[in-house]
Amino acid sequence: MKLRPEILASPGYQQGRPAAADAFKLSSNENPFPPLPSVLAAATSALTLNRYPNASAPALRSALAERLGTTADEVLIGTGAIALLQQLFLAAAGPGDEILFSWRSFEAYVTMTTVTGATAVMVPNRADGGHDLDAMAAAITPETRVVVVCSPNNPTGVIVTAEEFASFMEKVPSDLLVLLDEAYAEFVTDPATVDGRTLIGRYPNLVILRTFSKAYGLAALRVGWATGPAEILQAARLTEVLLSVTGVAEAAALASLEAEAELLERVSTITERRTRLVDALRAQGWNIPQSESNFIWLALGEHTLAGAERLLDAGLVTRPFAGDGIRLSIGEEESLAPLLATAAEILSELPAGHPARAA
Repeated sequence: MKLRPEILASPGYQQGRPAAADAFKLSSNENPFPPLPSVLAAATSALTLNRYPNASAPALRSALAERLGTTADEVLIGTGAIALLQQLFLAAAGPGDEILFSWRSFEAYVTMTTVTGATAVMVPNRADGGHDLDAMAAAITPETRVVVVCSPNNPTGVIVTAEEFASFMEKVPSDLLVLLDEAYAEFVTDPATVDGRTLIGRYPNLVILRTFSKAYGLAALRVGWATGPAEILQAARLTEVLLSVTGVAEAAALASLEAEAELLERVSTITERRTRLVDALRAQGWNIPQSESNFIWLALGEHTLAGAERLLDAGLVTRPFAGDGIRLSIGEEESLAPLLATAAEILSELPAGHPARAA
């Protein structure tokens, strides 16, 4: 069978491990709160199985355009930010081209680059888990077609500041597509962070991506949005899987926008829980990056898989990245006590001078 060897060799995207009924699922950065009754009612009322949806999601595009102060042609809806990233990758890059991003960052960037036929150029993170934007700018070549900036960075949670991003954009060619992946932006409390919404219309090569999966709790419905120049988004529309955004997803997203204040109260609960968890781990002696997302990062290195098994034994399903570290989603309040108890045990067994230990 004649299949592309690079596809066959790709490890593919590994979804977060599911959890048993008596365990806490901290592996997929999901919102631990159930849907709001108003959102659930809107989704249920929109359920139609025998008709195709209007997959361009015109009502949602219009609602977002009004909020963003842009036009509907400058808003693109997709099945989560991940699908929109794939569409934009395909629209801009192919064999012989390069797609550049920080590493470690969202692991799907690697697989999506492979699908386009382009080469992934991965620039190492700074020691604090953030993007080294100077090194990324220096890594741009004539073959570079896409640069991805992820803020807060998945899986470390570290932000890119507005000042850092502005300096970076000054160094980037104006015809090079820059994607600002802000899937976790609603969880940010640091006022210094870049906010893509304030950059709309400023750069001819910038597309901002967000999702309803995380803060809005619609992960199962797969709906996200992008905004940027209309000609770039139109190219991305040509690469989409047809009829993929459902009417149920559009209705739930619209209802979520209407209930945004209530949903953001839940986000505040999660960020407060994150702060308490990070403070407690640091008090134990952990070196924890400053996360502005709904997850934290334990840089366990060669001890990653063993640490993940210890957490699993405690009923905590996490996301290990072998050789690098463990990403832990902020879950239910009840997950904190077993997490902290197990983390203390793991830390006590790490050798002196390990990077996961505070200096």
